[in-house]
Amino acid sequence: MSDRERPDVLGAAAGILRAGPICDECFGRAFGRSGRGLSNAERGAALRLALSVLGEAGKTGRCWVCDELFVELDVWVDRAVEIVRGVEFATYLFGSRPSARLEETDALLAERFPTGQHEPLKRALNRELGKAFERRSAGTTADLDDPHLAFLVDLAKERVSVRVASVFVYGRYRKLVRGIPQTRWPCRRCRGRGCDACGGTGKQYPESVEEWIAAPFLRATGAEEASFHGAGREDIDARMLGAGRPFVLELQAPRRRTIDLDALRDEVNRSAAGRVETSRLRRVRRDAVELVKETDARKRYVAKIEFVDAVEPHAFADAIAFLVGRIAQRTPQRVAHRRADRVRIRELYEATGNLADPRHAEIELSTEGGLYVKELVSGDDGRTEPSLAGRLGVAAAVTALDVVDVASSDFPDDAVDIAERFP
Repeated sequence: MSDRERPDVLGAAAGILRAGPICDECFGRAFGRSGRGLSNAERGAALRLALSVLGEAGKTGRCWVCDELFVELDVWVDRAVEIVRGVEFATYLFGSRPSARLEETDALLAERFPTGQHEPLKRALNRELGKAFERRSAGTTADLDDPHLAFLVDLAKERVSVRVASVFVYGRYRKLVRGIPQTRWPCRRCRGRGCDACGGTGKQYPESVEEWIAAPFLRATGAEEASFHGAGREDIDARMLGAGRPFVLELQAPRRRTIDLDALRDEVNRSAAGRVETSRLRRVRRDAVELVKETDARKRYVAKIEFVDAVEPHAFADAIAFLVGRIAQRTPQRVAHRRADRVRIRELYEATGNLADPRHAEIELSTEGGLYVKELVSGDDGRTEPSLAGRLGVAAAVTALDVVDVASSDFPDDAVDIAERFP
């Protein structure tokens, strides 16, 4: 502050003191951008001292602006500390919702005494709450971008709430048996409430990849629940082999954030032995969920096929070669109840196959993400063009399907790269 500005500040400060009792915090906030290196309370105390020398003592009593809110911050901090007792965290952020009265008196202070340096009450309150909380929570620090704990102090409702940030774990899974869905399916009849049809479980299928993987993580973190985000999904009757399918497991409202991923991987693989396996587990940021869900990774499949009538080897070879290229697929009948009815264009990059006998074959396909392999074989009553059955003129169906690779430049073989992009 220049010497020329100093008398104006003291004059304005004297006017504020005469208006009524005011705490050092609110007094200092009126000049929040002056006195570099000082807190609002220190700035207010310094101004009060300077004015006392000039005979401006000010009035005593409860602050007319904040009603002693800043003096009584420990009441709110105590509540914040209590609601996260037993929760592991390293970073935090405070937000607040002032009452209508506080907003009105703060606006009145800025309007009646326009210093041009006023700091809003809400901003100062958030900062001071954080500083007081940090003094009570050794080793923690504020984080404006991605805090482990996000507090909201609602002064109007006299309530403190907290959002505990999720923990995200990236990995790959292999599904070694058929008949298991990727995620938990609510019972079709009772929609998850429990009924005779589902034996009271609320589930259409007794197990899922999600449940096998999530259970040890829920126990280890004490999280309220888990959400499973896969890079696509295989059919229930298909296996997921090879290096596995990328996924991100979101653990919501965890009480513990420090976890041993190697031990959890081993626990999943041991408990789900012969059914589900996990590998390449890494901690990642929330951003990785979008990467996993939005990337149409290139897929490789191996399928066993049965024909209604005998097929000649040369006709089979011709039909397989003919399929490579653009495939137009109208939403398959088997998923039309849950997907928009439209035509999607997908690419078949490679196709090879061999006849085991005139009515049975095995094929291997490399496809763009989102191509329906069963319909590529059957034709789905003409909804997929071209199709193997359509080209041969012989009805065909997939009897066994395996996904043997899910590959994308966004999912490198070494998942450390994922973790480095989303640490």
